[in-house]
Amino acid sequence: MPTSPDTQTDRIFHALADRTRRDILTRSLSGEHSISELASAYDMSFAAVQKHVSVLHKAGLITKRRSGREALSSGNVQTIRTAAELLLEFEGIWRGRVARIDDLLTEEALNPAGRASKPKNPNPSCL
Repeated sequence: MPTSPDTQTDRIFHALADRTRRDILTRSLSGEHSISELASAYDMSFAAVQKHVSVLHKAGLITKRRSGREALSSGNVQTIRTAAELLLEFEGIWRGRVARIDDLLTEEALNPAGRASKPKNPNPSCL
């Protein structure tokens, strides 16, 4: 059963939320590593590292393949690009809001509330 884009995005950011998983991902991006090799870099059990790798794999951040008895992992740059694109969308939304605030502040500076502009009378015959 395929996962929805929102579910996959949740998995990506959940995986990236953990410092150890980010470090494993960084190592996996530098080249292909066996799970045993990755585990030797951490002060935790092989099973714990294997669980971290599993979370990264489910999120699509790393790929795994078997070579004989070894499971090898490597980083998946495309999934990282997908996460970066989403963050850029959020940044665009934020920058748009900041630009609108700047526009409002500029408008306020040019026409301060204390100096109300002369109201235009829509019906001059009422004078």
